[in-house]
Amino acid sequence: MSTKYQQLISLLESMFQFDNQDLDFGIYRIMNQKREEITKFLHEDLLPQVKQAFEKYHSIDTANIKKEMEQLRKTLEDAGVPPESSAKYRELQEKLAGSVDLTALENEVYSDLVNFFSRYYDKGDFLSKRRYKKDVYAIPYEGEEVKLYWANHDQYYIKTSEYFRDYSFKLPSGKKVHFILTEASTEQNNNKEQEGKERRFVLCNENPLAEVDGELHIRFEYRVHPDKQAALNQEAVERILKTEGFAEWVKELGAPAPTEKNRDRTLLEKHLNDYTAKNTFDYFIHKDLGGFLRRELDFYIKNEIMHLDDLDTENEVKIEQYLSKIRVIKSIGHKIIRFLEQLENFQKKLWLKKKFVIETNYCVTLDRVPEELYPEIVQNREQIEEWKRLFAIEEIEGNEIKPGYTDPLTVEFLKANPYLVLDTKFFEQDFIDQLLMSFDDIDGQLDGLLVHSENFQALNLLQERYRERVKCIYIDPPYNAKSSEIMYKNGFKHSSWNTMIFNGLIKAKELMPENGIIEFAIDDYELKHSLLLLETVFGEDNFIANIVIVHNPRGRNDDKFFGTSHEYMTVFAKNIDCAEIGLFKLSESDISAYNKTDGLSNYSTVPYIRTGNNSYRFERPNLFYPIYYNPESDELSLERKDGWVELLPINSKGEEKTWRWGKETFLEKCKTELVVKKDGEDYKIFKKRRLEGAGKKPKTIWADSKYDASSHGIMLLRNMFGLGNHFSYPKSFYTVYDALFLISDEESIILDYFAGSGTTAHAVINLNREDGGNRKYILVEMGEYFNTVLKPRIQKVIYSKDWKNGKPVSREGSSHMFKYIRLESYEDTLNNLDLQRTEEQQVTFDMMPQEVREDYILSYMLDIEAEESASLLNLDAFENPFAYKLKVTEGSETVVRTVDLVETFNYLLGLTVRQTEMVQGFKVVKGELPSGEKALIIWRNLKEKTNEDLERFLSKSQYNPRDNEFDYIYVNGDNHLENMRRDEDNWKVRLIEEEFKRLMFDVQDV
Repeated sequence: MSTKYQQLISLLESMFQFDNQDLDFGIYRIMNQKREEITKFLHEDLLPQVKQAFEKYHSIDTANIKKEMEQLRKTLEDAGVPPESSAKYRELQEKLAGSVDLTALENEVYSDLVNFFSRYYDKGDFLSKRRYKKDVYAIPYEGEEVKLYWANHDQYYIKTSEYFRDYSFKLPSGKKVHFILTEASTEQNNNKEQEGKERRFVLCNENPLAEVDGELHIRFEYRVHPDKQAALNQEAVERILKTEGFAEWVKELGAPAPTEKNRDRTLLEKHLNDYTAKNTFDYFIHKDLGGFLRRELDFYIKNEIMHLDDLDTENEVKIEQYLSKIRVIKSIGHKIIRFLEQLENFQKKLWLKKKFVIETNYCVTLDRVPEELYPEIVQNREQIEEWKRLFAIEEIEGNEIKPGYTDPLTVEFLKANPYLVLDTKFFEQDFIDQLLMSFDDIDGQLDGLLVHSENFQALNLLQERYRERVKCIYIDPPYNAKSSEIMYKNGFKHSSWNTMIFNGLIKAKELMPENGIIEFAIDDYELKHSLLLLETVFGEDNFIANIVIVHNPRGRNDDKFFGTSHEYMTVFAKNIDCAEIGLFKLSESDISAYNKTDGLSNYSTVPYIRTGNNSYRFERPNLFYPIYYNPESDELSLERKDGWVELLPINSKGEEKTWRWGKETFLEKCKTELVVKKDGEDYKIFKKRRLEGAGKKPKTIWADSKYDASSHGIMLLRNMFGLGNHFSYPKSFYTVYDALFLISDEESIILDYFAGSGTTAHAVINLNREDGGNRKYILVEMGEYFNTVLKPRIQKVIYSKDWKNGKPVSREGSSHMFKYIRLESYEDTLNNLDLQRTEEQQVTFDMMPQEVREDYILSYMLDIEAEESASLLNLDAFENPFAYKLKVTEGSETVVRTVDLVETFNYLLGLTVRQTEMVQGFKVVKGELPSGEKALIIWRNLKEKTNEDLERFLSKSQYNPRDNEFDYIYVNGDNHLENMRRDEDNWKVRLIEEEFKRLMFDVQDV
């Protein structure tokens, strides 16, 4: 077997994910299931086609002719006859001159295929770099004035920080182990990063192990290192298991966890390999891998294989075999591409699939909870413990909590504390159903929504519900500085960041109305890239401002030259012609300048002559016109009259300027909004600036001390939670408050899909407190601090506006309700895949002609055999929609959770939920679709509720498919309900299963 053949096999096995046999999660587990079948296909069906393609040249194969010549030469020499005197021997010599070296030809094909695929493949990813010639790349360009392009432009960035930053697992004893990633900086171990070099997980040199609160922390750095990750893992395992002082931990970590390939594998090695693999492979999914590779293969063949000189020969055999080689390369290359395309498209399908809601809960202040539920609340110890932990209710005068709960809280205590925040996660479903049934308009009651999810997946699910409804977006993404670096595995640090931000911006833009505005926080590390991305998504004409914010007046001490003290907030509109920016409130000194009154309001004055940009006559000639003034009657007019003074917009330098208003506006407002003052011998016109509604135009530099992130970010969190580093680099509350104050109105929906510690929700709640507004917030966060910082912070802000040392100062709260949901992750989707081929299907497959089997394996196998997987919507499980199960990862443990199909379907429809109730075993949801049409949704357990039960329920509830109360009725399970055609393609009664599957996978590329 040739070296070139082996190289190709090795590359294909790597691209088909076969070099990760010990990994039992995600796509690796799926491909491991198919390893034997695909390997057999490669060796027995696909690659032998190369040899078969050249079979017709077998008779003139160089090796065969040489063998025949050698046998003839030996025979002739043994007979004492010179070989050259033999006509047969001379004939073979002539034949050899025109022969084909089949072995070399096959090796050329293998070599060319290896060269082609290896130049794009990089540990699970295919980089979109068109190789024009050595070290020169071609960029797709379609005549734009400016083209933004980067290495991962055509891909989705799929990494999530939960695996990267915190990986945890339990030992058999129940004790917990954490892999902790420390900040990898240039100072650590004197390792300076080199652009383009590979980054590895390296066990810290100093104090790699530490026991913290009864749990083991194993510390790693993520930095450039010349060794392979496998070698570093092995070294780390050996060091950890030899560390003194951790004998009990080491004993459990060293317990055997063998595999077929690695019989000596330990539990520690298993988890370390999983951890590093999850962060070493598959950073991207290509949006059109098949199309990209086919275009590149054609380009490669034409530019690097086909040469005109090779055709400049009279030897027809040479030309034919040359063209045959090209056909074989193209044929085999396209078949390999088909399989890679199947694999990539399968992953893209899983990535774009709208994710299941796997948890839905509500936080609501007690003033909105029916009092008949209070007796159950006062008996709920988990809820009371949270109130003690968050709100220090044991310090409230008159409360009845006694040690050991000998006496519970009283109903009277709940009535006296209406802003205690109840969390439905502590209660049974019956309680939650009763609570929700008490609301006439559930979504109308909601003040906020928190989504625990990767942000792309959250934005994807929210598309229908909030399309063109989110007026304000504020995001503070990772800046990609050392302290907030996103994951990347090679030199494409900025390209990885671009891809992550770009795909989110595309989705976010769809949620914005025409007057929507986005504010994007960033610093110098990615400023230039973020501006280009925002211009690409929103258009350069929709740029509003780039604001400099002094967030660290002291400057960064670790900067080499200047101590950086600022960051930026870039502001773009969806349509700048529709956008509006507010004014900042006036200070007391500003207000004192409004010291004149005319009976309408207090006012100050500014010259009616325009200054600044576009203020010269030649720039705006329509605003240069004479105004006539009567000093005796104090009147202004555009008509020339005897005795009236002519006034022109000419300044003291004699420059022809313009008035502030055109003639029409002048005539409308001159009697109330303009005054004339005498200045020596001249008269000058002034415009009144009224106090009512007055404000200050925001400037592009924010340097007030209130924007200091340390004083009003870090210290604010410490006041809310007590001492400790609860969240790295929180924004100053006032930065976000002022940012939202400028772009929101009292009814705005505000989105932050890099929510962090929850400053955006904090700002929205306080804005509503101050002006009585009804702004609503949507926050998306995937980090574990969702539960430890973000949600508790919002609960605390609701309960009290003032905090110190982790305890409420005033207990002055607000009536409030927010919903929080958790979504299935992409990793969960992968881990719930289950490839199935029934015995009947296998018999059919074995009987297929070879070309049909090939077509199935290359293009259809994964989609067909994974169709019934839970994460791809197993419709049979809809028989009992209240018990649909999914395996999800929490920490690094796999647990089984019940999917909230009802909530998921609401988002798929884009339903604004008005009412929901559980009646006689039927879950009923009422609301409006994005079109404004009314919908009724009925869920049932088909094992318990027959179609006759359904019809009786509808009749008793007076829901009639024939009337006009609802435009659409959705029901799970086949039914006998009378249906009505709404139009040529739509019926009134619809099956939930059909709509669910259609909507879950109806996603366009971005």
